[in-house]
Amino acid sequence: MVRFDDVWLQYHRAGGASGSDAPAIISHMSFEIPQGGFRWLTGASGAGKTSVLKLMYLAEHPSQGKIELLGTNAASMERREAALLRRRIGVVFQDFRLLEHLSAYDNVALPMRLARRSEAQVKSDVTELLHWVGLEGKTDRKPNELSGGEQQRVAIARAVVNRPKLFLADEPTGNLDDLQADRLMMLITGLNKMGTTVVVATHSKRLVTEYPAPRLEIARGMLALDESLVWNR
Repeated sequence: MVRFDDVWLQYHRAGGASGSDAPAIISHMSFEIPQGGFRWLTGASGAGKTSVLKLMYLAEHPSQGKIELLGTNAASMERREAALLRRRIGVVFQDFRLLEHLSAYDNVALPMRLARRSEAQVKSDVTELLHWVGLEGKTDRKPNELSGGEQQRVAIARAVVNRPKLFLADEPTGNLDDLQADRLMMLITGLNKMGTTVVVATHSKRLVTEYPAPRLEIARGMLALDESLVWNR
């Protein structure tokens, strides 16, 4: 489960406003996503979608309010606890964050190795995923030897390889053609059907139409629409 309860995010700059006078990136944000749910996160560029995802991944700490992730009060979590919780979350941000000195194979394998999975299991799962995202012939390539779309597919494979309880993605199809985007969505929806909670930020009206799920519409850092409230009525 993911729950935001009156969450605010404010950045305090040195010599600038502080406390309640600091500009709010996110304000009055409240919503709930049940375990195994799927939500599209939509809104104009700069509306706050990426900030919401960073709060879910614990890359940002709320200025006020409560965040519950996977049954845990994330807002009051210690650093070590947060690190352990992140291992249950798969995330793809727009900058991909691949390790430049590792091959595509080793980038995808890294979460499994950190979880101390057997090398036999690593080889089986990583090989299958790289085939699924169309990179079976480029497993030894470093990130700088891959196109932007290929790097994006490596990042997505890495995010799902450990079958996370929560999967977050920021414009995961932005550098992909429609065929690759649909292949990726099959992977994400398959993960969701196995019980993973999924939140995907997108500008693609096509994807939102062809893969129907409730939208969380963000506008100026606030929740403008929560379709889950009327989705099943």
